[in-house]
Amino acid sequence: MIRDIEQYIALFFIYSFAGWLMEVIRVSSKEKKFVDRGFLIGPYCPIYGCGVLLITILLRKYTDDVIITFFMSLIICGILEYLTSYLMEKIFKARWWDYSDRKFNINGRVCLENLIPFGIAGCIIVYIVNPFLLNLINMVPDIVMNILLGILVVLFIADIAVSFKIILNLKVVKKELKDNTDEISEKVKKIILKKSRLYRRLVNAFPRIKDNVKFYSWEELKKKFEESKNEWRAKIDSSKAEIRGILDNSKQNFQKLYKKNDK
Repeated sequence: MIRDIEQYIALFFIYSFAGWLMEVIRVSSKEKKFVDRGFLIGPYCPIYGCGVLLITILLRKYTDDVIITFFMSLIICGILEYLTSYLMEKIFKARWWDYSDRKFNINGRVCLENLIPFGIAGCIIVYIVNPFLLNLINMVPDIVMNILLGILVVLFIADIAVSFKIILNLKVVKKELKDNTDEISEKVKKIILKKSRLYRRLVNAFPRIKDNVKFYSWEELKKKFEESKNEWRAKIDSSKAEIRGILDNSKQNFQKLYKKNDK
């Protein structure tokens, strides 16, 4: 059981890296420059790793039927891509990819042009790549596998924490979330050029979010923090004053009651 979990974790990281590499090659060849793709800072795209894990686990019973494997892979990956797009838009208030200009799309989140390759890739993974990778994984000694996966998991969790912090510092500058243009306003260009490498890397990876979001500058974040701190300090001081007043009144009432009883 533990070994199976280790195999799944190893497959997740292998395919997450492979997905990142594929995205980098695809976008870099189109842009004629290196583009570090992916939502996270590290060289991996978790949506690919999650997709392969779902296919590997859910299609175990159907490996004897290549047709079912094809269509189930298509459906599983389509649902995963749709839900990922939906949740990221709800969380970060920005659309990260949009297929509205492609035929047979669903709300711009998934399209038939992508789903068919997902089905083909699912078959290749189930019948060819997975058996090969699992044989290699099983050749690695347990102690080495435990150490390696432990390091990767820790780095991955840290990456998620840092990346989420970066993205949550974005704020929407347009109410409309649908991205249908690649033009970047001069104002946003200036904002982006002033930011750190991590911010610029994120915008390069997902160029379609440039028109919908802008970054909080360090001075803005510092100002918001000071405002929040002062607001909470005022509330605390007010609460202290109220508590002090209650205690003083209670003390006075107690003293009056004590003097009355003493007489």
